[in-house]
Amino acid sequence: MHFNLKKMLYLRDLIYHPTACPTPILKSINLELPPQKLGLIIGPSGSGKSTLLEILSGLIQPVSGEIFWREQKLVSGQLNQLAGLVFQFPERHFCGASILEELRLGHPELDIERVNKVLSEVRLDHLPLSTPPHHLSGGQQRCLALAVQLIRQPYLLLLDEPTAGLDWSIRKQLVSLLARLKKDWTLLVVTHNPEDILAITDQCWTIKEGELKPAGFTYHGEQVKTSLNKN
Repeated sequence: MHFNLKKMLYLRDLIYHPTACPTPILKSINLELPPQKLGLIIGPSGSGKSTLLEILSGLIQPVSGEIFWREQKLVSGQLNQLAGLVFQFPERHFCGASILEELRLGHPELDIERVNKVLSEVRLDHLPLSTPPHHLSGGQQRCLALAVQLIRQPYLLLLDEPTAGLDWSIRKQLVSLLARLKKDWTLLVVTHNPEDILAITDQCWTIKEGELKPAGFTYHGEQVKTSLNKN
């Protein structure tokens, strides 16, 4: 398979096979994603999509394969500097007693100007910094989770089921935010329910039983919908 090394992100023959599993969780994953685009991976629960994000964020290591950013091959220790991962239901992982404390966890030196800039990017700059994260609405909590990653200034944003558990109006607002963010960042989103995100997707894949297949490029999701309906 030919790879374009000028692509911002590409994966080559990535395999993840824990010794306790009879078969690999990820099987020869190949993926290319250009800069400042939103890539979408669609698959059911247990298909390996969340595992792929954990590899890209450096939380777990593949058995074999290569990960390139720009033209540099990366090892596991470099990935946590490359990518910011927003987990599914990230509000369950909040530890700070306030918005400010949450953003400063691990970064106590951050000044208020930088904090306010990031909160402005996710449209939370109108809230008092003393607000406890668990007092926020569901949509605001997702935005705060994004801000926590943006404050680290990653190159790649990874999102696991970002619209899960939100009502329609909040999902729409979150999708609008992702559309704005991809003007400055490269985004890779995984989900089992793509309907909300297809309209802003630039490149799409499906994953099933650890096998990743391209679903084509998309114009407002129509080509992807056609591809999915055929499967």
